[in-house]
Amino acid sequence: MAGSDPSGGAGVQADLKTFSALGVYGTAVLTALTAQNTRGVTGVHPVPADFVILQLHTLLDDVTVHATKLGMLGSAAVVHAVADVLADRSAGPVVGDPVMVATSGDRLIDDDAVAAVRSRLLPLCDLVTPNVPEAAVLLDTAPATTVDELVDQAHAVRALGAGAALVKGGHLGGTESVDVLVTAAGATVTRRPRLATTATHGTGCTLSSALAALATRDDGPADWPRLVEGARDYLQRALAGGAELSIGSGSGPVHHFAGIWPA
Repeated sequence: MAGSDPSGGAGVQADLKTFSALGVYGTAVLTALTAQNTRGVTGVHPVPADFVILQLHTLLDDVTVHATKLGMLGSAAVVHAVADVLADRSAGPVVGDPVMVATSGDRLIDDDAVAAVRSRLLPLCDLVTPNVPEAAVLLDTAPATTVDELVDQAHAVRALGAGAALVKGGHLGGTESVDVLVTAAGATVTRRPRLATTATHGTGCTLSSALAALATRDDGPADWPRLVEGARDYLQRALAGGAELSIGSGSGPVHHFAGIWPA
């Protein structure tokens, strides 16, 4: 469940590409239309909550869903409506990517929607995956600037009710990209070399979708520390391959099919 990105690098388009690349059949419920490209977002048009729920009910009445990825839900009304459905119907492990700020820095949802995500949606998520600015919005605090602060904020995000929290530290800079996962068992810091690339559009959507896709392969409770490593490996390949695409003049998309499409 996510918004649409006409440039194909983020949102539902990135989700479906990631699912396909990882061997999972993806379905999609559209929550918002955006006008955006690799340079930024020029408009957001939320899908009415009743039609979002009609899409969701119609899908769940027919298709068995093994995992759910939530992206930008667009408005408080949609957040509340989706939360009502997920509280009542099983849709596998729920990975929530609280999309609030685009890679370009554009704010994508209003304060009422943020409050609804915080109070209604996070307690329904098995894993939530905010980046540094989004964690700060959820916690109503300043963005983390160090790994230690990232760990503290990951604990605080999980305390809002999610089963686990992965706070993505790409905004911290440095030679490594550091993410922090906090589960009931404690904190895990995961690192990858930072790649010199401008093809970063859709990284958050792609990572959360990879986590949902990989979670469908687990028979029991999701092993988030293991799944995070697999999802980060996939994203690293997609980032490394992004330059091959040469899409747009801004922050281009990652290459979801790197190593799959012919070189």
